[in-house]
Amino acid sequence: MPVTDTDGGILDWLIPAAVVFGSAALLVLVAVWAVKRARRSPRARAAAEQVRARAGVQLVRLDDAVDELDLEVALSGALYGGTAPASLRRARMTAQHVRDESFDEFRGLSRPGLHPAELRRGAVRIERRTDEALGRIAAAREEHAAWVAANISAVDQVAAARGHLERLRAEMGDPAALIADLSARFDEAEWADAARAARGARDAAASAEDILSQAAAHAGDPTRSVLTELAEAERALRRAEADARILEETHRLVTQAAQALPGEFDAARSALRHAQTVRSHLPPAAAERLGGELRALSADLDGLEPRAARRPTKTIDEIARVRDRLDMALGDAHTAQQRLRGARTALPGTLAAARAAVAQAEGAIAHSGGGADARARLLSAQRELAAARQAQDPVDALDAARRAMREAEDAKALADYSRLAR
Repeated sequence: MPVTDTDGGILDWLIPAAVVFGSAALLVLVAVWAVKRARRSPRARAAAEQVRARAGVQLVRLDDAVDELDLEVALSGALYGGTAPASLRRARMTAQHVRDESFDEFRGLSRPGLHPAELRRGAVRIERRTDEALGRIAAAREEHAAWVAANISAVDQVAAARGHLERLRAEMGDPAALIADLSARFDEAEWADAARAARGARDAAASAEDILSQAAAHAGDPTRSVLTELAEAERALRRAEADARILEETHRLVTQAAQALPGEFDAARSALRHAQTVRSHLPPAAAERLGGELRALSADLDGLEPRAARRPTKTIDEIARVRDRLDMALGDAHTAQQRLRGARTALPGTLAAARAAVAQAEGAIAHSGGGADARARLLSAQRELAAARQAQDPVDALDAARRAMREAEDAKALADYSRLAR
């Protein structure tokens, strides 16, 4: 069919238009691709990580502020009999909720493969929430300080704080006696943290006494407020209480571990014998693999025994790891009933190891400060430990206790790294 002049005119118009629009579409596609690539580039990732780090700093500030608020609420209740404004308690509850939610979200921002834009949005959201919570805390503290200045005698405040110090010293008793008991029976690694805590408790109590003496000297001056000195003394008392708890908890954990050792060894060996029974019902190749792992686990268990009496918490921790490896080696060969029976026998030792790991992480963060990542993992470890204690199913409890151990170990490692870096 011949091409008419009209058809030729249409083609003359259509072809250049198609080229123009096609080129424009191609340019748009290239631009979109370039933008997406830029948003996923190492530079975009680094920039988003900086925003996350800034949010982490704010989150640590909020966590510290919540601790300070706990201190002031306790001080208010002890000194003023609950008659102070309720704004402090309300601000504390709100700030605790924001802190816990933000730590959960902050932990999620570290998952692999997260898009930099999503990382940035999450970090900005955390930073905004923490800033708002810090603002509410500051306003509540100002209101509380004004109320105290108008309603409470400085002399009465100092006297009440001295009563707190005396009660603390009575509760602490003689830390040196606990350290002497531990050092006579166990390796230094078992009680080194307790010894540091004992020194910290004594030093903090002495510091609180010095601060209260200064406050007493100023209490008679109606133009001066002793609230700053009282708050500083309360911080020192809190440090002393925290260190005293570390000391008592360490002493309890070590002595309980020493008492539990024979039963933990017996339970682990019983589990190995049961595993040999399971092995006898497996196909030859699977039985051979399991047999090799059982021999290695038995050798590891035997190697723990010579020094177990001097290193009870470390040994309990290692036995818990042996039981974990045994469960992995058995895998699907375990029936549901066998898995339940194994979990029941492994749970006490694993819970003890998890408690010790969480206590060590708490001590490390208390003394080094630790960043947001360390604190987020500690919070996760504490939740997993609580879940393990409350779980009705032994298998679920054992899984939660093992997760608590891993999270606590990560938290302590991060806190130790932060301390060394400083």
